[in-house]
Amino acid sequence: MTRRPLLHVLAGITATALVTLAIVAQPATGATANLAANPGFESGLSGWTCSAAAAVTAPTHSGAGAVAGTPAGQNFAQCSQQVSVQPNSQYSLSAWVQGSYVYLGATGTGTTDPQTWTSSSSWQQLSTSFTTGASTTSVTIYVHGWYGQPTYYLDDVSLTGPAGNQPPPTTTTTTTTTTTTTTTTTTTGPTTPPSSGLPAHALVGYLHTSFGNGSGYEPIASVPAAWNVIDLAFADSAGNGNIVFNRCSASECAGVESDADFLAGIKAQQAKGKKVVISIGGANGEVQLTSAAAATNFVNSVGAIIDKWGLDGVDIDFENQSLSLQAGDSDFRSPTTPVVVNLISALKQLKARYGARFVLTMAPETFFVQLGYQFYGPGPNNAQDPRAGAFLPVIYALRDSLTLLTVQDYNSGPIMGLDNQYHQMGGADFHIAMTDMLLTGFPVAGNTSRVFPALSPGQVAIGVPANQNAGNGWISTGALDQALDCLTKNTNCGGYAVHGTHPDLRGLMTWSINWDKFNNWEFATNFTSYFGG
Repeated sequence: MTRRPLLHVLAGITATALVTLAIVAQPATGATANLAANPGFESGLSGWTCSAAAAVTAPTHSGAGAVAGTPAGQNFAQCSQQVSVQPNSQYSLSAWVQGSYVYLGATGTGTTDPQTWTSSSSWQQLSTSFTTGASTTSVTIYVHGWYGQPTYYLDDVSLTGPAGNQPPPTTTTTTTTTTTTTTTTTTTGPTTPPSSGLPAHALVGYLHTSFGNGSGYEPIASVPAAWNVIDLAFADSAGNGNIVFNRCSASECAGVESDADFLAGIKAQQAKGKKVVISIGGANGEVQLTSAAAATNFVNSVGAIIDKWGLDGVDIDFENQSLSLQAGDSDFRSPTTPVVVNLISALKQLKARYGARFVLTMAPETFFVQLGYQFYGPGPNNAQDPRAGAFLPVIYALRDSLTLLTVQDYNSGPIMGLDNQYHQMGGADFHIAMTDMLLTGFPVAGNTSRVFPALSPGQVAIGVPANQNAGNGWISTGALDQALDCLTKNTNCGGYAVHGTHPDLRGLMTWSINWDKFNNWEFATNFTSYFGG
């Protein structure tokens, strides 16, 4: 993605890097009964799974028990509980909390996972609500603090709505003594699979935060609600795998907010259910992890950025010479090129560090992905551009952890599609053909024994420029709607025959939020109109 007046945008996704743990649910008999087990902690932590938290007798909101959670390092002191629920039902969730930046939410709802937060020196009630999906039978409710904040207190949790039909899971409790005594409750029974926390259709956009251009500066707190994933553009290489994120200066970006207001804006967006991630690279960036030491530096420095700003994850926007394949590296399933192997290792380490809720998005150019249908690396004669298809091994290795792939369908040359015809930017046809390749899979470099497998439609968002200033390959909203019609409904396809119908296509990514504001929010407005948000 470029940072000059002609730019291209990616939109990546978000989820807070939460540690979601299972807990005990107690049967309830009425729609107004409290479904949370041991909601006032009168029985210590029974029924709850807690990390860096302990039962206390003071302060309390009511009764004789409460919880004290003390965030430390990457542990933000979460207490969670899994509760049986009914599909297609409405629920209200609340809790009384006291402390700096305390969060309340639920995951696994099957729709949009809610989250809200407060910062208060006295007891304050947090409240939110959600509707379960058509197949949802359990959710995980949670409360946690935040990085670098002092101890918070929790009491009187309430979840009301129709009780589920599943029997409560069994529990075991173990106590581990270190410098303090921590009680951990473990459960067996129904579990909630990892969830991205994104709505069925998501809008991803890049927010210019480290540079200025003709589009104007937009404070993160002012980003409209239509945007579900906000990519902070960009963090850059400081050499040997080290990544730095320097915010735009007041001299370059008129109206830039203070660090404190920027952090508060991030938290406010997350409280609305938005995902905020750091995007690394861009058109002017070049990141090469040439050694295991560089991969370690990458993990530690990116982790420091995530922790400092409380981000949900990372977006990989490696362009230029960041990724290329060495001679002899011909199988995307088992790469040998150090910069590829080390990037895969680093991303897996970050995923392991932050857990199932970590948001991982990638926004490669078509040259690094779809071009791999024809060419892969330098080829058998070392006569090709070694960057051709170089992102394929990274996507493949992380496919089970990848939240979104948002290939940049712009600033591209002609690319051959699965119909063995060349497709060019400037119309719906290009987006249809490029996206169909991701949703169908394709043999790499024509080798039918090495087929890059299809991604889930929920992992794919189409990357397009927000307006004519943002990048080459801009198309009108009408043409974009045609591409969506073809891919999600198999109608209005023109001359291209898609290989499937994908109503669960995740959505769109754009470069950029700033350029869309410059264009009076035409892109976001059209997205909301099309998907009915």
